[in-house]
Amino acid sequence: MKTRAATQGPPSYPGPAWRSQLWPGGSPPTTPMQKLSRWTARHRRFLAALLLCLAAAIAVQQLTPASPPTTTVMVAARDLPAGHPLGQGDVLATSVSPRMVPDGVLVQAATWNGRQLSGPLRRGEVLTDASLLGSGLLIGAASGSQAVPIRLSDPSTLALLRQGQLVSVVLSTSLGLDGPTTNEVLAENVPVLWTPALAQSGGLLPAQENEGILVVAATPAQAVQLAGAISRGKVFLILLN
Repeated sequence: MKTRAATQGPPSYPGPAWRSQLWPGGSPPTTPMQKLSRWTARHRRFLAALLLCLAAAIAVQQLTPASPPTTTVMVAARDLPAGHPLGQGDVLATSVSPRMVPDGVLVQAATWNGRQLSGPLRRGEVLTDASLLGSGLLIGAASGSQAVPIRLSDPSTLALLRQGQLVSVVLSTSLGLDGPTTNEVLAENVPVLWTPALAQSGGLLPAQENEGILVVAATPAQAVQLAGAISRGKVFLILLN
């Protein structure tokens, strides 16, 4: 009786047709390059889609504009009045274009915390050294300008003044009680730098000494005429546009 193994005969090996289906080209790959080539041929559609997505991503990146450079500045968190002492909640950091950063910008808290505003600040306005009372009063004034304090004969005039208001200062003198009165213009078109309205919570002078005082920017020649003018007569202002 013949066994099963005897009836089957010797083992057979894949023929050419079978090998052509398993390995395109008719023979199995033997080198890394051949293996890579065969793998690429089998996955060519997937690779084509992947390359298409990569090309689209590169095109989008090239067409998308780069983020512009920015600089951090401190701006008013809300509308702030003149003379207001600045605290942490009054300002906030924001990023702006370097071209929008003014000279004298203040960033470090040590440069502005507790200092008083020399004038009102609108919400979003950048904080600079010109925004604070102190040596910044003359920032932007004409070269050689001097800050001159003046005491007015009529303190109620100060209620009409705001920082930057242009005024002419007039000295009125008379000879005796019934003598003729002479008016002399001591300075024309001088800007107001400071008034007692800016002295809230402190200021340039104690509150009891603020009555009738203002500070203007004057040329050296005008400063000489304005200094101590109240001792020579009565000092009045003419408000200009």
